[in-house]
Amino acid sequence: MTPAQLRKLDRELSEFLDSMTEGMGRTERRRALGGYLTGLLLDGERKSIEPMAARLVEAPEQTEAMRQRLQQCVSGAAWDDSEMRRRLARQLECELPGLEALVIDDTGLPKKGVHSVGVARQYSGTLGRTENCQVAVSLHVAGEKGSGCIAMQLYLPEEWTRSRKRCKAAGVPSGVKFQKKWQIALSQLDDAMAWSVRRHLVLADAGYGDAREFRDGVRERGLHYLMGVQGTHKVWPPGAKPRQPQRAPGQNGRPRTRYVAEGVQPWAIEELALQLPKEEFQTVYWREGSRGEQSSRFAAVRVRTAERHVQRAPPSEEVWLLIEWPQEEKAPTKYSLCSLPANTPLKELVRLSKLRWRVERDYQELKGEVGLDHFEGRGWRGFHHHATLCMVAHGFLALRRALFPPEESTLDTARSAPPPSAPAAAPHWPLPTLPAPHRRPRTSSGAVTHVTG
Repeated sequence: MTPAQLRKLDRELSEFLDSMTEGMGRTERRRALGGYLTGLLLDGERKSIEPMAARLVEAPEQTEAMRQRLQQCVSGAAWDDSEMRRRLARQLECELPGLEALVIDDTGLPKKGVHSVGVARQYSGTLGRTENCQVAVSLHVAGEKGSGCIAMQLYLPEEWTRSRKRCKAAGVPSGVKFQKKWQIALSQLDDAMAWSVRRHLVLADAGYGDAREFRDGVRERGLHYLMGVQGTHKVWPPGAKPRQPQRAPGQNGRPRTRYVAEGVQPWAIEELALQLPKEEFQTVYWREGSRGEQSSRFAAVRVRTAERHVQRAPPSEEVWLLIEWPQEEKAPTKYSLCSLPANTPLKELVRLSKLRWRVERDYQELKGEVGLDHFEGRGWRGFHHHATLCMVAHGFLALRRALFPPEESTLDTARSAPPPSAPAAAPHWPLPTLPAPHRRPRTSSGAVTHVTG
């Protein structure tokens, strides 16, 4: 956002920041938090501490003092970022219109060197390859009209958690142990429920849906899921009633352990999909996109999963298997499992499955607009403080866009437009004072006057 755009939102931003930072320490710390958030919202090529500090001051000689304040705020101070995430989650839950899903995903943050917390050569779906990077698991609330990130935690590879010395150097709390990504995701869902976020449908890709433990964990929490899975997963076909055979009276020998169903065996999902009659697949339209109305061919059947059925693992409850088979493809391309009721229409299953695109937009905005991947610190606390503040800054933008769409918003009004007839109310938050539009910036980056203290 430009300084002019922030000026027009002075009161709204003041009230939002006040709700996020109330009780987070003394006035000086709260001002530093407000300055950091303002720096994340302002336009700029880099959102690391030094360039943000240069934009927040009027004179170049004030930059170092501002840099130190921001550095202490994000890397040194022990304010409660979990409390700030709780406040953000409650505000998004209450004010974002049409929320209907909790979306789980993870994102890769390229990083050089070996000392930054969590950095390792690891696969990142965001990058599409194995790369030296950090990976963070995140939880988002989402609907057709908007979305926002309410939780983000760094994933620590086992090579990190095995080295207490390395973790200590990066400030990793002693209680943090190795967790798989789906385990982190379950903890984030627990937090969301404790914060009174409603029990929305949980969406995730195959990186999470492939873990039966995760799907079962979601159901144990009283939530429904719709998650991608690989086509190699085994399922009992529609109508099958698998059971564990009982030993007949007087029968000797080792009892049979695998579940069986009369006349059928479990199928790989991809095999089952190819055996479905062609008339099972219907063309479904789900959203008007930049390239026109989006559509593909889908089929949905009721199945039970058969993971580890030979080791006495019971079949799942009956769930939907959603299959996407685009007209131009020789075989289906995507598979999802969904625990929603049997009377859920196919079109609704498709629409909900496509809601997961919101998380990709969130990542693009978190990185491209508020600098999630620009943090240059190495420590655990600094990473999570920065990530939380990025989530809050993005949350403010998400609320503005959802509640005041571009055609209704004044965000893009020309700087030369006449002022409103009524004077703006004076903000009660000690925000940076932004320069008037006609003033020439004193630095090439476009400095912003900041009230320090």
